[in-house]
Amino acid sequence: MFLSEQDLAPPTDLASAQALIASVQSLLRARGLALRMPPPEPTTCCGRGCNGCVWEGWLAAIAYWRDEASLMLA
Repeated sequence: MFLSEQDLAPPTDLASAQALIASVQSLLRARGLALRMPPPEPTTCCGRGCNGCVWEGWLAAIAYWRDEASLMLA
C-alpha cells in the first residue's frame, strides 16, 4: 500500500488536507507504523486573505508531514 497520485498532490484547501490526513493515517495504521500527529488546523486566521496566511503555512506543513509518511511507507 502506497500513497496514490491524489495523495501525493499538495493539499490546496481544508477539505483536501483533511482527506489526505485521513488517507495517510489509514495507510500507516494498516502497516503498523506510527508517525507524529499532523499539525493542528490554525485557529488564528482573520479571514482577510493576508499574504502569508496561517492557512498557507498549515497546508505547507501538511505537505511536509505527508512527505515524511511517504518515506515511511516506501
